Amino acid sequence: MGTQRHDPKGPTIKCPFLIVNPKAYLGSADTVRLAALTDELAEQFDIDVVFTAQHVDLRVVAEKTTRLIVTAQHMDPIVKGRGMGHILPESLVEAGARAVVLNHAEHQLSLAVLAETMRRAREVGLLTIVCADSDAECRAIATMSPDVMICEPAANIAADQMDVGDYAERTTRIVKQVNPAILVGQGAGVTTGADVARVLRLGADGSGGTSGIVRHPDWRGILTEMLTAIKQHATPGEAC
Repeated sequence: MGTQRHDPKGPTIKCPFLIVNPKAYLGSADTVRLAALTDELAEQFDIDVVFTAQHVDLRVVAEKTTRLIVTAQHMDPIVKGRGMGHILPESLVEAGARAVVLNHAEHQLSLAVLAETMRRAREVGLLTIVCADSDAECRAIATMSPDVMICEPAANIAADQMDVGDYAERTTRIVKQVNPAILVGQGAGVTTGADVARVLRLGADGSGGTSGIVRHPDWRGILTEMLTAIKQHATPGEAC
């Protein structure tokens, strides 16, 4: 089964959940504006939302929201001391982060570095949200027992449509066969509530996106659409 996804006294994620991942599309002011809106809707729908932010924005996002799982977009496996220019895990926690995304296609790590970074995240109490691409990578990373895996084909990242094949169903099944306790999010190419509903029907525990949200002309509208799809799929409130 592997290790638990989280310490019982630490942060948890309830499912179905949404991931809002602005990456570097937004500056600080717009990031905070999107976070505040997402926080309002998360409370309204009673749904857990993983919200990532640039490191410089984590503290203000955490201070101005109450329902979001504020999440760093990367960290390094360093300890206090030397490490000029690297991201210290303890500083993320002090800034209000509750989770960290690792191994995104735009910031990939070797398996050895990933393993050490996940170990440090657990030491400081951060949930680990780890990205994977191919079937083989999904299987390999699942053996490391992250709290959450985001399975997404790199070719569909920032695209306007999801993979039309069986990727979502297949990779979710691969992860769950290795460790059913790992939560699986499917996201690449997700741009509508219908996309969110589809991946949940295919067995995923959550969904979300980046460009489909931040480039949408109506943030409230698209977030409401996605959260409605989640709400209709299952009643949130119980830990996955």
